[in-house]
Amino acid sequence: MKFDLLEWRKLKNNGELIIEHYGEITPDVITNSLFDVERYFLHSKENSSIKKKAYNVFVECIQNLFHHVEKIPEQLGIGFSGNFGVIMLVKEKGFYRVSTGNFIKRDRFAFLKDRIDQINSLTDLEVKMLYRDILGNEEISKKGGGGLGMIDIVRKTGNKLEYYFYNYNENYLFFSLDVFIS
Repeated sequence: MKFDLLEWRKLKNNGELIIEHYGEITPDVITNSLFDVERYFLHSKENSSIKKKAYNVFVECIQNLFHHVEKIPEQLGIGFSGNFGVIMLVKEKGFYRVSTGNFIKRDRFAFLKDRIDQINSLTDLEVKMLYRDILGNEEISKKGGGGLGMIDIVRKTGNKLEYYFYNYNENYLFFSLDVFIS
């Protein structure tokens, strides 16, 4: 069965949808999305530490999409090309969830899976130590970060990253990431 992006979006939208962007990830999209999330939390009666965590995770996730999504060809058949991604912030019972999705080339699968599995295998203390170690080494990748994005998300939330890879075609997978904030 072929991956269905609309079905994936419906599946992820189980709760109060606060914001969703579906399409090209641009600096204007980032600015507008962050403004909308900030406005939501400004009027929310949520605990301030949860608001801060959720906002910071949303920032990190949308920046990761902007910096790491691959340009996809129009022939992929989703109605978009370029830097396509999906991001949503959903409030569910007792927690918030930031979900992202984007297409990746199959040759990136092993690297991305191994990286997340490595981060998920660490204790809270090991995550903090790795974060400090990378900051101390001042290694900056071609994309601008030191590989800190996902590490920082786990460090801030104290939760493991949930991820899925869905087969799309012979060249592409759809990568889905869920971050839970409580």
